[in-house]
Amino acid sequence: MSNAELTLPPSGLAGQMTAPARWDAQTWLAASAAVLTTALTAVSFWLSFEALHDLATAHRLQGERAWAWPATVDAFIAIGEVLILRASLMRRVDWWAIVLTAAGSLGSIALNVAGVGVSDDPLDYVVAAVPPVAALLAFGVLMRQVHDFLLSRQQVVTVPLTPVMTTLTAAPEVPEIAETPAPKEALEALEGEAVVTTGPQPVSAGDAPLEPVTQRDRIDSIVRKLYDSLGQQRPGTRHIRQALADAGLPNSDGTCREARKRVEKAQPNLRDLPDALAA
Repeated sequence: MSNAELTLPPSGLAGQMTAPARWDAQTWLAASAAVLTTALTAVSFWLSFEALHDLATAHRLQGERAWAWPATVDAFIAIGEVLILRASLMRRVDWWAIVLTAAGSLGSIALNVAGVGVSDDPLDYVVAAVPPVAALLAFGVLMRQVHDFLLSRQQVVTVPLTPVMTTLTAAPEVPEIAETPAPKEALEALEGEAVVTTGPQPVSAGDAPLEPVTQRDRIDSIVRKLYDSLGQQRPGTRHIRQALADAGLPNSDGTCREARKRVEKAQPNLRDLPDALAA
């Protein structure tokens, strides 16, 4: 055996060396899934369009009108899926988007199957129904990947609370002094004077306003005030971003959305307010 010695990198350095490789593998897999899903979505919609085009041609539509007619059915799938993605990012349920997606999907499946006509082979109907079903599922998977990507790009600003340690020291013991009765003249002179106390005085709420402890508290306070300044309306991302920028605070889209979510979680009634239009 040679005299060369085998040395292993420290554990911390080994973790730094494997992290980029693991990240590259995850990125490559995510990109591959996105490309394959996009290709599947395009093929599925093309097959569905082709079948609906043939159906339109057989019923008095020719040329460009025959190719445009399938969009009146399959486009509802894409519109509904995009609106569902938007509602999911806003932590809401958009029933109109669900109805649009269901109407477009069921209509496309029914029309594709109807285009087969009368057939003795059940597989003819299966072949006709597969493209619209695949278009719905593939586009839904694609929107899910977009949803995960957008969530991973959001940056939430969190500032940990810094504990304040105070040292309590016992007050020095003062020897008790025997009380002696004061003269009557001295007591009468002190009746009109103000009493002076050496202890701490209570501070009223209006003397000195309390500042938020953390940066997140300051952001939430600014966002909460926007509901009132906008006339009892839900501020949009643009309103929040402008207000935070004026205050010199972080104002990314992720920060704005998370701050509004925290405020509405503390006061659920704010969610029912109408959305303010961005100026």
